[in-house]
Amino acid sequence: MTRHTHRLPRLALIAGALVGLCASAVAVAQSVTTVPGMPRVVNAADMYSQAGYNMFSPAVAGALPRIYVPNLRGNSVSVIDPATYKVIDTFPVGRSPQHVVPSWDLKTLWVTNNSEGRNNGSLTPIDPKTGKPGAAIPVDDPYNMYFSPDGKLAIVVAEAHARLDFRDAHTMALKFSIEAPECKGINHADYSIDGRYAIFTCEFGGKLVKIDMVNHKVLGYLDLDKHGMPQDIRVSPDGKVFYVADMMADGVFLIDGDSFTKIGFIKTGIGTHGEYPSRDGTKLYVANRGSNKVHGPRGGKGSVSVIDFATRKVVANWPIPGGGSPDMGNVSADGKTLWLSGRFDDVVYAFDTATGAVRKIKVGAEPHGLAVWPQPGRYSLGHTGIMR
Repeated sequence: MTRHTHRLPRLALIAGALVGLCASAVAVAQSVTTVPGMPRVVNAADMYSQAGYNMFSPAVAGALPRIYVPNLRGNSVSVIDPATYKVIDTFPVGRSPQHVVPSWDLKTLWVTNNSEGRNNGSLTPIDPKTGKPGAAIPVDDPYNMYFSPDGKLAIVVAEAHARLDFRDAHTMALKFSIEAPECKGINHADYSIDGRYAIFTCEFGGKLVKIDMVNHKVLGYLDLDKHGMPQDIRVSPDGKVFYVADMMADGVFLIDGDSFTKIGFIKTGIGTHGEYPSRDGTKLYVANRGSNKVHGPRGGKGSVSVIDFATRKVVANWPIPGGGSPDMGNVSADGKTLWLSGRFDDVVYAFDTATGAVRKIKVGAEPHGLAVWPQPGRYSLGHTGIMR
């Protein structure tokens, strides 16, 4: 009896602790109130928790493991088999394909053909189960594309017009537009953890623009640097800080999203450009294109910097032997490979995320925003796979 009576208080303490942990987990899950229709945030400390190692949605069942590479000057898409590191297909698309964008429902990959800012652009759908393109849909100036947090609307970034066109996510019929006249070269974006707002970069104005995703209006602009050229943008796992790659500053500006203020800067490498979180949500891979020029040289001093989200410091740097121009891409489902286009070298780079060692695959002319597919996650907010 004595042993049993001594054990009971300990069991009660353990049970109480477990209840407390469960209550804390529930509190974390319920601590973020998202906009209507947006999937709930499972972990407020890590919005990428549902896009971890091989955490596939049933929606991507049957999707072929492929790397889709839009060749900007080749007006084509190269298809790489990641198992063999070889190009297994190339097909024509519209003029000047910029990015391959996974749809919100993960069932279609869209190639944004922006015809270099003219009014005759198009979107080419790719069926990820066959790897083949469908009929293109005419769309005005689709440099890039994102999706509303509820998945109902596609947001076509009409860069040449400083405008965001909100379209039906499936038919691409135009619903309405938001003008951002002070945002010259509007192109890349990421969202607040609750979906209330998005921040877009203004490449040719050295600014950012904050967009109200509920009332669909411009909330304001933020000057980064009058000589700057902001590129990709990605939010920290806890949703508090936006990391903005700036090609002229050779580093990453840190932005408090809610207050919309600059709070820091991290030096990375020449021509800082693309950003991708690691599959465990602890690191940010930053592609340094190796040149500050819009049309840079072949064999530039390209590299990848690895930033630790917790310390906000660069913890590794991976140069490309012989030089290169790493641009846009994403991380493999198992987290072992960072795939990036070699913008001015007509290649694709496959970086080993454990060692930084890199392989090169020859593709078409001027590869840009490649997509790795399938990727883990419940839904895509656009670009080359902002997965949550």
